[in-house]
Amino acid sequence: MVLLFRGGKGRAAPDATRELARHVRELLELPDEATVSVTEFACGDPACGGAETAIIVMRPGHRTEHVKLLMPVSSVSDDALRSALAPLVHSSAVTQ
Repeated sequence: MVLLFRGGKGRAAPDATRELARHVRELLELPDEATVSVTEFACGDPACGGAETAIIVMRPGHRTEHVKLLMPVSSVSDDALRSALAPLVHSSAVTQ
């Protein structure tokens, strides 16, 4: 399942958020039962260019995980995404 949200002053196009969520699923090799949420929202930090991207990953049997990129969805490169997702690749935080 893929959830796509645009909030605040973020202006991400639905296709861009959908594509980013698809790419997250591929990089993390997520099962169909997992949910990916991509949200772009306004950011007050000048380093993020006015918007930041939050990615939430919900896998069955695991804690909900999230990463944040200080850039709009349209600016997220493959390298930036891989780097942000690196801690989630081998995550084994199974909930009790």
